[in-house]
Amino acid sequence: MAQPSSPIEHGYLLLADISGYTSFLTQTELDHAHEILTDLLETVVGRLKTLLTICKLEGDAVFAFTPGLLVVRGETLFELIETTYVDFRERMKNVRRHTTCTCRACQSIPILDLKFILHYGDFVVQNISGTRELAGSDVNLTHRLLKNHVAENTGWRAYALFTQKSLERMQLPADGLAESTESYEHLGEVRTFTVDMHARYEMLMEKRQVVVQPEEAILSFSEEIPGSPPYVWSWMNEPEKRKLYSLDPHRLRFIPILRPGGRTGVGATTHCVHGKDIAMRETVLDWKPFDYYTVRQESSPMGAILVTFKLEALPGNRTRVQARLKGDSSKWPAILQRAAIKFIYTRIFDYRLVLTKMKEVINEQPLEIDPVETAPESSLT
Repeated sequence: MAQPSSPIEHGYLLLADISGYTSFLTQTELDHAHEILTDLLETVVGRLKTLLTICKLEGDAVFAFTPGLLVVRGETLFELIETTYVDFRERMKNVRRHTTCTCRACQSIPILDLKFILHYGDFVVQNISGTRELAGSDVNLTHRLLKNHVAENTGWRAYALFTQKSLERMQLPADGLAESTESYEHLGEVRTFTVDMHARYEMLMEKRQVVVQPEEAILSFSEEIPGSPPYVWSWMNEPEKRKLYSLDPHRLRFIPILRPGGRTGVGATTHCVHGKDIAMRETVLDWKPFDYYTVRQESSPMGAILVTFKLEALPGNRTRVQARLKGDSSKWPAILQRAAIKFIYTRIFDYRLVLTKMKEVINEQPLEIDPVETAPESSLT
């Protein structure tokens, strides 16, 4: 009897590939080289699996995917790639900083780097002798895109390459990305957009840190939310999602008015509009997906405050979200400012209720399912 065919799925296909892998292996001691590469691959997998399903390891690469419907906010994928690269670079630095070994493997770590390929397309999930495999022309294309002209045209060693289909699905502009066209036999031409990950890393590391520390917070609220940190992060930063758990969802609107480079990040500004009046202006001061972010919220008559939202992964696919508030105005004496903030943000606008309502709304969304919770077990063990 013929087996039923697997249903066609539509989603994101991602390859994270360690550059310099072959040269590293041929020039160094195998035992140390293997340990270093295993450590770096585990770092990459550890970050990617917070949002994607790891399909398998392919030598020096990690292949992962997720159905498109499971991604609440497409921009989160861009942030995931950036954060994964930061983790990779920081792990390489830590390994070199703490090793006293003088073998060629340990001394050759700097020749390694990381690049990403992201595509959106169709695929089927096949179970072959107990091993899950993805098949389809878009899967083939994702792998073929590893052979491209990015390094030749730009000189970049580390980059993230997005196909036009993936950018369109994420609803992200191509501002600041290097545009090109790749051509492959039987697959045709593919329009691509690429970002230099070295430049992104330096920019992310140079940004000043703005964090409301626990000891300086006038108010702190926390709630345990179902879902992984990237999933909860997307709910906290997608304007249409924020509206669902606002205290006045029928009249409140969140309108992004400034998005540097077309994305949310440091400098991005949102207006919270209540009826015909602007109730609050929110500006991002610090942005570290999926760890924390800090915003300045300014409104009348409530004045200005700084709020740091801290996310912490918990067992059982849950995330603890903590909000820390402090004043950011020189108009009032400190003692009056503390009293006013405590009154306003517990009696007039209760931050604790916002976090509680977010938890309730996420629980009530049957179609918005966390891919980490629902994805089949990875073949990576």
